[in-house]
Amino acid sequence: MKLIERYIAREIMLPFTVVALILIGLFASFSSARLLAGAVTETLGIAALIKLVFLKTLIALEVLIPIALYISVIIGLGRLNKDHELIVMRTFGLSGSRMVLTVLAVAIPVGILSGMLSSYVRPWAYSESYILDAQAKAELNTNRFQAGRFYGSEKSGRIVYVRTKDEFNKEMQNIFHFMRKPDSSEIVFAQKAHQIQPTAQEPRPNIQLSEGVVYQLTNAATVDDVIHFKSMTYFIDNDTALNYRRKAAATRTLWESDQPRDIAELQWRISRPLATILLALIAMTFIRLSPRQDKTERTYLFAALAFAAYYNLSGLAKTWVEQGVVGNVPGVWWLESLMLLALITYAWIASNKKQPRQP
Repeated sequence: MKLIERYIAREIMLPFTVVALILIGLFASFSSARLLAGAVTETLGIAALIKLVFLKTLIALEVLIPIALYISVIIGLGRLNKDHELIVMRTFGLSGSRMVLTVLAVAIPVGILSGMLSSYVRPWAYSESYILDAQAKAELNTNRFQAGRFYGSEKSGRIVYVRTKDEFNKEMQNIFHFMRKPDSSEIVFAQKAHQIQPTAQEPRPNIQLSEGVVYQLTNAATVDDVIHFKSMTYFIDNDTALNYRRKAAATRTLWESDQPRDIAELQWRISRPLATILLALIAMTFIRLSPRQDKTERTYLFAALAFAAYYNLSGLAKTWVEQGVVGNVPGVWWLESLMLLALITYAWIASNKKQPRQP
């Protein structure tokens, strides 16, 4: 890479590093505040909170890194344009193609990094964070139960009472559990109970109950059911767990699936490197080579609107594949195809546009 190209690459990489660190810090702070507001530390402790914030930040990197690169290209080239350095470089033979290759020299490694994070780091982080999330959010999490107190949830219609609790062995004695359902109710009495922590093989949190009885009260029935048990596993509702499993699935596993949701997740991961590179090239189009000072505020506004449009369309593209609105082909790739077509059109117009004569 020649001196001029190295100089331009440095002007892009410096703001990229700063912006990436700022975005990561802001996201980590936001996640910490949100988890603290949800009283996660009362359930899991500060060490688990730090780990959960770290995992969520890793998940967000596949989005934060393309944003940082997009912003850094605009900032770096915008500064060179504002100081008329790009005009001088163009005068001394810096062509548009060389400028594009210089940006690609920065964008391609960043795109590969984004793809690695999306395909390998993100699934692992989702798997680990789900385990912690399940422990923190489970309504029947025994860690936050205290003896002699009622715990109720108006949203789920659940009431739990524990008479005594062994903190050392994490075991409860004399448990009462009431669950209200739309057309029935359920009452459970048990002598002992302890919670089984979620694992990668079984991500659903569950409670092991011993020596008890279940009363199933149905509104429409004249006779209610009574079930005596020596041991019973009580699984907690896991509607979100199924969604997390797909995101936590290994990329190789997704390749073998024919389910629309799995295909959408796989295509999303694969598209991250290409989307990162295309966004960097799109950021170049907001820099106008002009001997006059660039209108920075308007440039940033248009750039923000363009990225917001891309971000919303990317989520829409993935949702369409998940719901079967769009088939496996074009899948989520129609958005990247539109971006590439827009760049080709812009390059064709720029190459055919007559340059104004300098006075």
